[in-house]
Amino acid sequence: MKLNRFFFTLVLVLACCTRLAYAQALKVSTYNLRFDNPGDAGNLWVDRAPIVAALIRFHDFDVFGTQEALKHQLDDITNTMPQYERYGIGRDDGKDKGEHSAIFFKKDKFRLLNKGDFWLSQTPDKPSLGWDATCCNRICSWVYLQDIKTKRKFYFFNAHYDHQGVVARNEGSKLILAKIKAIAGNEPVVLTGDFNATPDSECYKNIANSGVLKDTFKEVNYPYVNNGSFNGFGKQVDKNEVIDHIFVSKAIKVLKWGVLTDTYHGKFPSDHFPVMAELSF
Repeated sequence: MKLNRFFFTLVLVLACCTRLAYAQALKVSTYNLRFDNPGDAGNLWVDRAPIVAALIRFHDFDVFGTQEALKHQLDDITNTMPQYERYGIGRDDGKDKGEHSAIFFKKDKFRLLNKGDFWLSQTPDKPSLGWDATCCNRICSWVYLQDIKTKRKFYFFNAHYDHQGVVARNEGSKLILAKIKAIAGNEPVVLTGDFNATPDSECYKNIANSGVLKDTFKEVNYPYVNNGSFNGFGKQVDKNEVIDHIFVSKAIKVLKWGVLTDTYHGKFPSDHFPVMAELSF
C-alpha cells in the first residue's frame, strides 16, 4: 500500500514538473511581412493579410517581431487578433509614417513594463539614415515584458537592417549591443530581426560572437532548416540561407528552432518565411 502511494506521489510530482516546464516555454518569432506594395501583383496585402493572421494564430506565437509593415498592415493584424498588444513606431517620423519594426505580445500572458526605440544610425535618438545607407531609415524597437504568472521579466528587441549598406549593418550590430547593455543590463534578452545577412557576414558575427547573445539556430540539435528564410514570393526557394535571426542571452535555453514554410494554394503569405524559436528561461 505504501509502495503504491509512493508511485502515485512520484507520478504526480513528475506531471507537475512537466506542466511547469511547458508553462515556462516561450514561443518567439521574427517575421518580415513585406510592406503593402501595390506593385506586388498576385501577392497584394489585402489577399495576404488573413493568411498571415491565420499563420500566426495557428503557430501560437507568444511574442513576435515584425519588419516592413506599415501602420495599416499592423492595424489589420491587431483588429484580426485582438489578443495581441503591439508596440512600435514608424521609422520615417517616429510616429506612424513609414515601415515599422513592431513587436506583438499576448495581452493575457505579459505585462508591458517599458518600451522604446532607436534608429540604426550615428544619431539614434531621431529619424535618420545610418552610415552608408542611402535608401531608408532603419529602426530598432524594444519592449520590457513581465510574465503575469511566473513574474519573469525579459527584454525583447526587434530590428530591420539595411539591405545595401555593409557599414550600416556592421555598425548597426555594434550599436544594438551597446543599447542592449545600456537598456537591459544583465537581464534576459531576445533579439529578433531581418538582418539582411547570412551567418558568414561580419554584422552577424558581431552579435553571435559577442559573448552577450547567441544564435538560437546553433543551440538546437535538429534545427528545422528546410528552406532559407527569404523566398521572394516563391522566386527564391532553392536555397537554405537564413537572413532572419533570433538571438538570446546566454542564460536562455533553446528548445526548438525552425523556418516555417507555410503556403496557401501554392502562394506565400510574405516574401520571407517566419523563423520561430521555442525558449525556456
